Amino acid sequence: QVQLAESGGGLVQAGDSLRLSCAASGRTFSNYAMGWFRQAPGKEREFVAAINWIGLSTSYADSVKGRFTISRDNANDTLYLQMNSLKPEDTAVYYCASSHAARRVVTTVNDYDYWGQGTQVTVSS
Repeated sequence: QVQLAESGGGLVQAGDSLRLSCAASGRTFSNYAMGWFRQAPGKEREFVAAINWIGLSTSYADSVKGRFTISRDNANDTLYLQMNSLKPEDTAVYYCASSHAARRVVTTVNDYDYWGQGTQVTVSS
């Protein structure tokens, strides 16, 4: 059973930074692509960032490009999302996800089979 546990969310002001972490267990973390998604109240879950199995290829949503950085530490089975210059529109529950089979970067909800419970990020103006 794959388990993903996010941490690092919180309440910050616009312009601040946060670093989210996602601890993985239950299978070989380093073999599969990982991603971050977010969901704001009343909206569908949306793609934020993704990284391939070895961490050499990444993809970002246009709304976060240049502000967010996804990375992974395969030795410690941990995924990260560094979020800088946060904006009120970044407010959402953030989820990490693991692909069932893909090793390359994948960016849609349907590409991922395992999800964490989410961590709340709230950015005040």
